[in-house]
Amino acid sequence: MTSAERPPSRRSAVAPFIAMDVLSAARDLEAHGHHVVHMELGEPGATAPRAVLDAARAALDEGRIGYTEALGSRALRQRIAQYYADTHGITVSPARIAITTGSSAGFNLTFLAAFDPGDRVAIAAPGYPAYRNILGALGLEVVEIETTAETRHAITPAMLEAVHREKPLAGLLVASPANPTGTMMTPEALRALVIAADDLGIRFISDEIYHGLVYDGVAETALRVSDRAIVINSFSKYYCMTGWRIGWMVLPESLVRPIERLGQSLYISAPDLSQRAAIAAFDATEDLEVIKAGYAANRRVLLDHLPAIGFEDIFPVDGAFYVYASVRRFSNDSAEFARRMLHEAGIAATPGGDFDQRQGHGYIRFSFAGAGSEIVDAVARLKGWLA
Repeated sequence: MTSAERPPSRRSAVAPFIAMDVLSAARDLEAHGHHVVHMELGEPGATAPRAVLDAARAALDEGRIGYTEALGSRALRQRIAQYYADTHGITVSPARIAITTGSSAGFNLTFLAAFDPGDRVAIAAPGYPAYRNILGALGLEVVEIETTAETRHAITPAMLEAVHREKPLAGLLVASPANPTGTMMTPEALRALVIAADDLGIRFISDEIYHGLVYDGVAETALRVSDRAIVINSFSKYYCMTGWRIGWMVLPESLVRPIERLGQSLYISAPDLSQRAAIAAFDATEDLEVIKAGYAANRRVLLDHLPAIGFEDIFPVDGAFYVYASVRRFSNDSAEFARRMLHEAGIAATPGGDFDQRQGHGYIRFSFAGAGSEIVDAVARLKGWLA
């Protein structure tokens, strides 16, 4: 007789990433011959720029692809420091930069290095679901702050202070431009929030992975405001390098060594090949801006047509490549709406419950990162389906 198998850990009981479940359902339909318009994932439809591919080929031709330092190759860290000088006019020491396996590893490392189990960390709702899931898996208490149109869907210092007064917060994580909305904080609003967090002794984490993808306004970096802020960025979105799994962090000096120690044990180093290729991404601006112009055209198509179809309540789409729209005219259950839209109209999109556990049932996220012809097709399908 054998003993019963131990159950999975309690920490693994996180909610599913619904966007990935939608992708799986869409792939099932495609396997049976159906054509699906993919608007569920936040993934650029374009390949990495030619300069990146050429740099990767050259690295392979050299022969050896090995480990780098846990914080990343010095050449890439120096190039990222130059990016901040060129783009934002600020000086960032390469010694404060850590290269990660995508922004996902950056969040894991940050939460491990900056917080202890039981600490309270605030995030905005709606927001990226992996924040909530990773924090919960690590034994941290997630505090979701519901945003409203009155504050342009941004957390304000007053909101932060009120939550902190109820029970102290250890951290605050903000994304601008945001996922799932594409809404961006103004530089003034970001500055006020970073200062408020610093004054309250709350670690400020700035998710800046959609920087570069801005259509209205200016994407400010928290590094301009405070050297205590933790900034996480990635080559996945603007640079079209999702599968390369390469990102970076800018850290306060006190966290550099803790992050380095954790990285040494968790994954040794980010992929050497991806690091070498990423250096070339900074020299591909001309190609990347062409891709961005395609997103801008897709954005315009959706904003011109979705309200007339019935998606009347749309968050401001300042950046990224998402439209977060209300489905309340059609349904009070966005998950069921998304399921029917996939099976009846052949459009895959992500229901709002992935991003907001309280209000998300009334919203859906459309990604417009794909080809322009697909976005036009999606609009036509929606008009026919909802007519």
